[in-house]
Amino acid sequence: MSRRLTKLQMLRQGEAPKPASPAPDTVCGDFLDYLKGECHLAANTIDAYGRDIRLFLQWLGGKDLRKVRVGQLSDFMGHLRDKGQAPSSIARTVVAVRTFFRYLQLEGRVTDNPAELLSTQKMWQRVPGVLSIREVDDFLRSPRKTDTFWQRDRAILEVLYATGCRASEVCSLRVRDMSLKERHIKAHGKGGKQRMVPIGSRAIQAIELYLEQLRGKLAAKSPHPPEALFLSRGGRPLDRIQLWRLVKLYARRVGIDPKISPHSLRHSFATHMLAGGADLRQVQELLGHASIQTTQIYTHVEHSRLKKVHRQFHPRA
Repeated sequence: MSRRLTKLQMLRQGEAPKPASPAPDTVCGDFLDYLKGECHLAANTIDAYGRDIRLFLQWLGGKDLRKVRVGQLSDFMGHLRDKGQAPSSIARTVVAVRTFFRYLQLEGRVTDNPAELLSTQKMWQRVPGVLSIREVDDFLRSPRKTDTFWQRDRAILEVLYATGCRASEVCSLRVRDMSLKERHIKAHGKGGKQRMVPIGSRAIQAIELYLEQLRGKLAAKSPHPPEALFLSRGGRPLDRIQLWRLVKLYARRVGIDPKISPHSLRHSFATHMLAGGADLRQVQELLGHASIQTTQIYTHVEHSRLKKVHRQFHPRA
């Protein structure tokens, strides 16, 4: 009763009551619903943002979100760095926190948006790990005919490097997404976006061999005709964890850095394209990046082409 009287007194004095601070246990769920329903982000992105925001709210310790300032946000990023989080993970957390506070502001749950002043520090950025062309060749040849599913595994590795697709995009490929005669495939990217990606001869040959010799046998183990291109031993669509394990397996076989992941082949694809003379905008389109700034990280990796241009054209090189 006293609470109602207080609000009534505030209204009589011409003051609007301040909105209650959003409860951490519900605001995160509401935020994820917003990302899915309004922003149409990919499921993996929503999961990652959810982990980031839950960690942030836990670190905040129940403090009023309306009173958070940019200094506290910077302290949180420093906390993640001290905990040993990778610079790329911290950079993603910065984006997640920005989006979170923008959502709170749109909903009227906070008045100010301190995250607008939060910048992605250069020290949080890192140059992505890239394989040499020789390492890529060894890696793509690593599946042997003595391996149970070597046709599938070789096709997967070839597609990862030939297209620069994300692991989730490779796992979601369907047979009808293949236009091998036209030498391209349809990739299903983040946020439901689709793009046509060219594919080379070696990857096409590997896919055709897999379709001819193995996929039908795997598909026969499924109770329903599967649409996915790459199937598990039980005839189900291959998932990202299985793909990750395959990459690790063949990396160990040829003695490549054990930190390699499916994304390493995406990094290598982009870097080798730029080294060969591709335009940055073209690489952006092939990778499916929404922003050119995301693609620009690869310009920090490959300097050999620029050095060659400098030696060739600068009068005092």
